[in-house]
Order: sequence, then structure tokens, then C-alpha cells
Amino acid sequence: MTTTPKPSHQIPDRDIYERRESGVRSYARAMPRQFGRAEGVWMHDNQGGRYLDFLSGCSTLNYGHNHPILKQALLDYIAGDGITHGLDLHTDAKQEFLTAFEDVILKPRGLDYRAMFTGPTGTNAVEAAIKLARKVTGREMVIAFTNGFHGMTLGALACTGNAAKRGGAGVPLSHVSHEPYDGYYGPDVDTAELLEQRLADPSSGLDAPAAILVETVQGEGGLNAASPDWLRRIAQIAKAHGALLIVDDIQAGCGRTGGFFSFEDMGFTPDIVTLAKSLSGMGLPFALTLFSPELDQWSPGEHNGTFRGNNHAFVTAAAALRHFWSDGTFQSDVRRRGALVEQRFDKLAAEFGFEQRGRGMMRGLNVGSGELASTITGACFDQGLIIETSGAHDEVIKVLAPLVIDDAVLTAGLDILEGNIRAAMATDYAVAAE
Repeated sequence: MTTTPKPSHQIPDRDIYERRESGVRSYARAMPRQFGRAEGVWMHDNQGGRYLDFLSGCSTLNYGHNHPILKQALLDYIAGDGITHGLDLHTDAKQEFLTAFEDVILKPRGLDYRAMFTGPTGTNAVEAAIKLARKVTGREMVIAFTNGFHGMTLGALACTGNAAKRGGAGVPLSHVSHEPYDGYYGPDVDTAELLEQRLADPSSGLDAPAAILVETVQGEGGLNAASPDWLRRIAQIAKAHGALLIVDDIQAGCGRTGGFFSFEDMGFTPDIVTLAKSLSGMGLPFALTLFSPELDQWSPGEHNGTFRGNNHAFVTAAAALRHFWSDGTFQSDVRRRGALVEQRFDKLAAEFGFEQRGRGMMRGLNVGSGELASTITGACFDQGLIIETSGAHDEVIKVLAPLVIDDAVLTAGLDILEGNIRAAMATDYAVAAE
């Protein structure tokens, strides 16, 4: 079994990208190679380089690249001239997905949600969620949280905290209040109590909300993981004040934090849930907004779009659900691997004064500065490990390895990361001592 990356060391010809592609691109700047093939946990560039993927397409590939069962299901569907367009017709592929989702995910968890196919990306799911909450409640205000990230279209962007992302809107981003997330003021301040106090005070200036929108683990905001107690309190506050609770599970869902949904076994049920990223299992665009049946107050076509249902994604998503989620084996394996990463990060955090973040296989290590994190992840890439940063200042090194990764390969990747942390810290200490 291959456990060692083999990076190439020559930057490929980028002339066509420099000439024609927008300067908005970002990942290609940190990882300047041209990739052409991928399987499992490995990506290959056009110079023969092999890279271990600890990014998983930003958690769009929880089951790895081109999983053979998912790939074969898609090949068979294409070979059979299956429907490809994305309008909201009844199709064989959609029926199979909805049946698998009901049988494998919803019923075993005692959940009863209507499924709305919103468009190809997570931000579409969030837009539909907040639009529905405003329609149902007749209110405008949405409560989101510090360091939250929910998408780049205007409604979802208004709920996003990052100043650089918000600055690109070019118009005011209103009707959202950004309240402090769990732990924002440190362990001694109960931010749920602060929110309750604000909502209970008619002179606080905070309007009655249509919805409270929350990530149980903040993927782009620094891998901050809310406690179950805090999340339960937020759910209670939403109910008490007539607001709908929306859980954004776009990055934390589909197994990334252990269960299929990140809120499982926490003692509350969201009114609305958004899913995307790894929902298709193959990296195909596919987003979904789930909501309680009584909230299904849309009139036909009131919220629509050309690419509402990706039939290719329905096929691979159904195959993924039946293969990985029909029993508890995969979930147990994910939690076990998450514990392995947690143990490694706990040791590094204790040794260097870092802070471990996240939950399950959604883990981060706060190294204190974006400059240090960038130095470490850059050195990792030079050694063939694809990994990125997160957080308000990009200070958190973020591990989103495929959930199917073999223990030996996971250990090899963590060894590369640890080695570069030690090298960077040794250099920092040497510079500080001069």
C-alpha cells in the first residue's frame, strides 16, 4: 500500500490561466500544480506528482476521489442514457435518491423532513432556508453568529461574518444580527444567556428574528465547535421566541463530524437543515434544504432555478447512502479515526501551546498566527500533502482528510504535518533567540 506522497517540484505552464482566468482564484495560488487524475485519497498532477489529499475538495469528497461503487453507478446511468438536466421533473434517479434518503437517513433517526432541491451549491440551500423562514414567520431579522460562514450570494453573505467576503458585496448586507458564538468571549461567558437577555429585552434593539442560523462546527471560521449544551439552549431560545432554528450542515454534515448530521444525539431537532458539499459523494454539485412538513408553504415555482436537481448527483448520492450508511460500521470508523487525529493534535497543542479545534474528522490546530500556519501548510504542500488554513486570520491548520482514509495513510499525513510544525517552531524559536 502506498503511504508516501511523491510531489513534483516544477511549477507547470500557467499562461492560459494568467491570460484568461479571473484573478479571484485562490486554491491554485497556494497549490500551483495542474491536476489531472485522482483516486481514493490521492491526487496526481500532470508531471507525475502524487499528493495526499487532506482537503477533500473542502469536504466535498468525504468518501474520497472516484470511489469505485459511486463511479460505477454513475457510469451505468450515463451508459443507459439517463436524464441529465436539472429541472424539477420526477425522474428515476430522483426517486431512488429520495427513497434511499428516507430509508437510510431519515427514518432510522426519527426525522420527518420535506426535501427541497434548491440549486447546485450550498449558498443556494441557505438562501432558500432564510427565505422560507421569513415567509413562514412574517419577520425579517435573522440571527447568525460571529465567525460563521454561509455562502457568497447576498442573503447567505449577509449571514457570513468574514469582513473580506462581506466587502465584496458592494451593497449593504442587512436584516442580520451577528451574535457571539459559543466561547467567543472565553469559557466564562455564556453567550446563549447573552442572546436570551437581548431577545427578552424590548429595548435591546434586536428585532424578533425569523430564524437563528448556526453551524455546529464553524468550518471556515476556525473549526470552532459548539457544545451540545449551548446548541440545545440556542434551540430552546429559538422556540421560545418564535424563530426557526436553521442548522447549516453543509461542511459539517454527511459524516464529517461522525454522524450523518452534525447535530445527532444532541437533544434537539432543527426546523431547517441545509446540506451540500459531500451530499453527492462524488464532488458533483448538489444542495438540499430540509424542513419540517408544516413549513412547506411554498407555492409551485415560488423559489426555483434551472439546476434544481442534478440527476447524476442523485445517482451517486443514493449509492453513497446505501453503501456507507445502511449500518453503523462506517460511522464508527469515522469516529475512531477522528479520535486518532484528536490524540495527535492534543499532544502537539500541549507541547507548543496551541489549541485544538473541531470534532470528528473535522479538526483544526490553532497555531496562533496566519503567517505561521501558512508557512507550515506551504511546507506540507512541498512534501506532497494538500492541506489548508481556516479562521479569522487563517491561523488554524485544517484537516479534512477523506473519511475513508486508511489508518496508515492518515498517520503518514499527520507525520508530515507534525514534522513541518516542528521545523517551523524550531525556526521561530531560533529567530526569537537572536
